[in-house]
Amino acid sequence: MAASVATGISQELAGTAEKAGRSVVTVHGRHRIPSSGVYWRPGVIVTANHTLRREDEITVQFGPEKRLAGKLAGRDPGTDLAIVKVEDTQAAVAPEFGDAASLRLAHLVLALGRTRWGSLVASAGIIGGLGGEWRTWRGGRIDQNIRLDLELYPGFSGGPLVSVEGKVLGINTNGLSRGRAVTVPLGTVNRAVDELLEKGHIARPYLGIAMQPVAIPEKLRGNLKGAGEGGLMVLHVEPSGPAEKAGIVLGDIIVELDGKPALDPEHIRELLTSSKVGQDVAIAALRGGAPVTLTVKLAERPAR
Repeated sequence: MAASVATGISQELAGTAEKAGRSVVTVHGRHRIPSSGVYWRPGVIVTANHTLRREDEITVQFGPEKRLAGKLAGRDPGTDLAIVKVEDTQAAVAPEFGDAASLRLAHLVLALGRTRWGSLVASAGIIGGLGGEWRTWRGGRIDQNIRLDLELYPGFSGGPLVSVEGKVLGINTNGLSRGRAVTVPLGTVNRAVDELLEKGHIARPYLGIAMQPVAIPEKLRGNLKGAGEGGLMVLHVEPSGPAEKAGIVLGDIIVELDGKPALDPEHIRELLTSSKVGQDVAIAALRGGAPVTLTVKLAERPAR
């Protein structure tokens, strides 16, 4: 009885891998170890941004025998996603997509990839953790925190997370969370794909300054209402950037942004990831010990 159950599960997983694997490709975009990718839409490949070390001479491999030239259409370090286009819009079939929101802790899942020779490979495991929306260290907004309890072997990043029904739930990567295997869910991927195809990058706001935490002497705290024990000293102001246009200068000590204490750069990142391009942000600062209030209009971070 136990053997027959195990055999049934084994056969089902094999069928799942075969079904979803028709959309999985190898992306050759760096020296030695390639990455995996998913044929997301006709002519559109989604892969992991951190695995693309070059922007030209990219090739996409569809199984052991078929290889096509690819062109980088856009990349986003914030979500670790990149788009590669191929001219053959019928090179493979797009996968059947599932709803990542339906996942539950300990659900059985597969991570698929392809080797440098185009062979399909798989790693099985479970959903190790689930959470709500989160912000990456590069400023990306991920709709759902999906942590995987499985091995993402070298070359698996950029490949799909697949349900036992053979539906693609998102893109796997170990480039967002200190090498830990996570999945960028379907909704986040679709949003990124649309914007990357349109603009080549994801529009995110920025201030255009470099800062360092400093302590504020007690005798200066009384000069500005609400000033705490520390702030952020401006060490660099980008020419023609939002901060320079607002009047921020070297040596200013920013103590509040949008009414919230500015104690370390993480506060700035949190503010920016929840703000929009064109939004006005109030800044309270100390300049030569005297209080200064400014308004910065957030601009779109230039594409790198």
